[in-house]
Amino acid sequence: MIEFIRNAFKVPDLKKRILFTFIILALYRLGANLPVPGVDVAAISKLTAATRGGLLGLMDLFAGGALFERFAIFALGIMPYITASIIMELLRVVIPKLEEWAKEGEIGRRKITQWTRYLTLILAVVESIGLTFLMERLLREANILVRFGLQDRLVIVITLVTGAALIMWMGELITERGIGNGMSLIIFANIISRVPHGLTLTYQAQTSVTARVGMLLTLIFLVLLVMVAIIFVESGQRRIPVQYAKRIVGRKMYGGQSTYIPMKLNSAGVIPIIFASSVLLFPGMLTNFFPGKFFSTIAGYLDTTSALYLILFSLFIIFFAYFYTAIIVNPLELSDNIKKYGGFIPGVRPGYGTAVYFSKILNRITLPGAIFLALIAVFPTLVISYLNIPFFKDFGGTALIIVVGVALETMRRLESQLLMRHYEGFLR
Repeated sequence: MIEFIRNAFKVPDLKKRILFTFIILALYRLGANLPVPGVDVAAISKLTAATRGGLLGLMDLFAGGALFERFAIFALGIMPYITASIIMELLRVVIPKLEEWAKEGEIGRRKITQWTRYLTLILAVVESIGLTFLMERLLREANILVRFGLQDRLVIVITLVTGAALIMWMGELITERGIGNGMSLIIFANIISRVPHGLTLTYQAQTSVTARVGMLLTLIFLVLLVMVAIIFVESGQRRIPVQYAKRIVGRKMYGGQSTYIPMKLNSAGVIPIIFASSVLLFPGMLTNFFPGKFFSTIAGYLDTTSALYLILFSLFIIFFAYFYTAIIVNPLELSDNIKKYGGFIPGVRPGYGTAVYFSKILNRITLPGAIFLALIAVFPTLVISYLNIPFFKDFGGTALIIVVGVALETMRRLESQLLMRHYEGFLR
């Protein structure tokens, strides 16, 4: 590992990219600790832990505590951009023009990116207005006398929207000039920043030194166990062999080689967990805006520790895993591309037969990946219920999957950069 890092810093271009990434992430964390104008940080920190749950807790996790700990200028975090990207991905199925842009190569991707930015700003405006009024009401319900005037609200909304646009720009800068995917690395940095807080809560939850040491050792063992399982599943793939026929173009011969198409066990990533959480936590979110018996009753049944919630959560994750995989992986498009370049799968009829073959494989390998996602998602709740480890309140299964996935992807990119320059990599 040390030799790997040393080799990475030996390459001037790679060294600049790594340092640039760290500088942008440091600037982002600085902004995540600067409160918006006109807000009392001491009053914000007095909000109860119950207030920070649900969908807002997920937003606070992705914002690195910038929402409920400081109400910082980056309080919206990366959520507007993630939501906009998911919406644009889903609209590709409905709007033919987006599908055409996706097939146009770099020019089409730029058009989609531009519309994603516009949608991000629209969502940022809506979310910032909602969060401003929600924060004011939560403070008032906590008997904290804080009043926002019209000018104060306007300044807060403008600050939050500007912060969301700045985050989007920072993420694109990292992607272009740094190492790895900028948006993913920002989420990674936010989640990692919550680790010391979780460890402190876990340590303070026990009274004796022996109990504290035992709790920390149990925590380390469980985290390592889950991380190994995540790495195993994230790296799992079904390799479909593809044979390309020989083609003669002019005086040159092309093709005649064998390769494979890798199909991941978990193609949807962490998106099914986010979708399932949003659907089940939506009634609880509505109780913050519309206090009433109806929404309160539904939110009570869907408490995050109840058996009903865990069962529905698992089923929704499996459903959204199939749903999102069907959107991002198009078997018919894959088969057409293979046929276009003179390829075929041995023993499978080209064209529609290949598409049916891909669909069957996707249906088979998505199920174990979806079940694994469901187990990882409910794991923290079970651990908190039986072992009472506060660490998993801030650092749940979603966070673990994101951290491990981003770390693996970044290491692969560094690995490829080093191998291009004849250095031995880290991943074996």
